[in-house]
Amino acid sequence: MPRLLPLLLLALTACTASARDEGLRLPPPARDARPTQGDATAVFAGGCFWGVEGVFQHVRGVRSVRTGYAGGDAAHANYDDVSEGDTGHAESVKVVYDPTQVSYGQLLQVFFSVAQDPTLLNRQGPDRGTQYRSAIFYGSPEQKAIADAYVAQLTAAHAFSAPIVTQVVPLKGFYPAEDEHQDYMRLNPDTPYIVINDRPKVLALARLYPERYTPQWANGR
Repeated sequence: MPRLLPLLLLALTACTASARDEGLRLPPPARDARPTQGDATAVFAGGCFWGVEGVFQHVRGVRSVRTGYAGGDAAHANYDDVSEGDTGHAESVKVVYDPTQVSYGQLLQVFFSVAQDPTLLNRQGPDRGTQYRSAIFYGSPEQKAIADAYVAQLTAAHAFSAPIVTQVVPLKGFYPAEDEHQDYMRLNPDTPYIVINDRPKVLALARLYPERYTPQWANGR
């Protein structure tokens, strides 16, 4: 999210963005993980991490969501450096979930449906730069296989009017963001950026996947 623009200019810019505020209900993944006992972790990037965090905090079965940085090294895992766009990092979220309540494939379905637009290269809403790219950071061969299969499935089904540009890449490390970026939507629900860019994503989740939506916020810590 741009830091130096006045809120009014930010809001006006966001109004002209090409984000799919209405979301898009997608078919479930044909390939998915089997339920297992114990928590599992998924890491996604799709534009400003405030909105992606807010969406997954409302997915039933998600225990916690943290914003952070993935794709670069530890030395540059801070907001000032990442905002320059040349660290290799993407603004990301780490989702800890209960696989007996929600599967990895179902998280991917939400990610592609409402959390971001997977056809936009290095941008989402009013934000531009490689740090806002769409990416799935897989933590195991199974996650990679499921993600690759779902991208292929959506491509074959012509689910989107443009090619999917989401990266499927190995997770080399996840570095939590600064405290002011944690639980941002929950703590700042009325800021123009959230109202225009991110609240519609949560509303789309509730409308398109009522069976997966919960009004409760998952703990961001």
